Amino acid sequence: MSEIASMLVTHRKASIDEIEHAWHGDVPTLLRWVASQDRVEECAVLKTCNRVEIYIVSTRGEKVLFDLAKKARVSSRIIDFHDHNESLLHLLRLASGLESMVIGEDQILGQMKELVQIASREGTTGWMLDTAFKKAIAVGKRVRKETSINERSVSVGSAAVDLAEEILGDLTGKSVLVIGAGETGELISRALLTKDLGSLTVTNRTYSSAQSLAECLGAHAVPFEEMKDRLKTANVVISATSAPHYILLKEDIAKAMEGRTDKLLIIDIANPRDIDEAASELTNVELHNIDSLKNISNENMMQRMVEANRVEAIIAEEMQLLVSKYKRKQAEELLARLYFKAEIIKDQEVKRAMNKLSARHTLGEVEQKVLQDMSHSIVNKIFSEPTKALKQAAESGNTDILNAVCELFCLEEIK
Repeated sequence: MSEIASMLVTHRKASIDEIEHAWHGDVPTLLRWVASQDRVEECAVLKTCNRVEIYIVSTRGEKVLFDLAKKARVSSRIIDFHDHNESLLHLLRLASGLESMVIGEDQILGQMKELVQIASREGTTGWMLDTAFKKAIAVGKRVRKETSINERSVSVGSAAVDLAEEILGDLTGKSVLVIGAGETGELISRALLTKDLGSLTVTNRTYSSAQSLAECLGAHAVPFEEMKDRLKTANVVISATSAPHYILLKEDIAKAMEGRTDKLLIIDIANPRDIDEAASELTNVELHNIDSLKNISNENMMQRMVEANRVEAIIAEEMQLLVSKYKRKQAEELLARLYFKAEIIKDQEVKRAMNKLSARHTLGEVEQKVLQDMSHSIVNKIFSEPTKALKQAAESGNTDILNAVCELFCLEEIK
């Protein structure tokens, strides 16, 4: 029996560089490569900045995926392999925002919709994957409609964005500079994407890291050496590097503020600190550090945990419905093979009966139709109760009954 299997390279086990180099080529190219492998009946690929996930439908899903990883030279150290039910549960959690770096973020829903469209254009999906992704997207929408999972931040990075919004009232049209392109810098940038900013600029001591993050998020990257010039036009600066010393001194910020009358909000969440504390003495400069985030983070964490529990309950309910749908499909496929075999036997016997009768009597269209209808009715009535029993067995996961039918009628065994 064909089932869904998946392998995931995500931020949970892999660095941004490892994710970027895990699978080469764009999504259509990767789809065509996966689809060309033996025993792959359907496939889909989800590729973003912090995840590359490959889903296939196969009778030997785990082996196919192991072989794919080996061919692509992707280390199993950074891969999570999922079977059918694990893949379905992960998809529901992913669409609901529980697997994202920023819990509850909305961007993943758009990315999943785009994935389905690309796979559909390439002709690599069918009923199995279409059903899974359609359900996942529907669950993601339901979660955001019935809970507030996407309304409060729990990471330090996204809490910094909340603090900026709280202080300024609104980030609409604001120019924001993010210093640092590591995990925290990415969390900050992703949280900022949900705001209607005027511009988002990322800088990092390693310029290539800033470029990679900016390209992924549709932001702008500048070399670290240009950071001080960017202070002159920024409304908000959020810094989160791993530097062992200050990267901005009081005099650097004072120079940037020359001739400026509007406020510059600086939020330093690095440990040790990135920004000279003396900068808070400057006119029109408001400096906050990680201590300012504690209340926001703690309050939001408590609220988010309540919402996450509600989300988990929705996922559990929807997962049960989805699994039942696949089990019913399993029974339907078995019944289709059973009825097909019965129809062949029925047609053969009706033809034999007609030949015998025709040797003695002339059979008109009415008589032939009566024989056809009678034989069809006999098949349906014989299989009526077994059909109900097989569907119930499939929904309850009783494969013994399904396999017994396969053996009795010489049909392919259900795995």
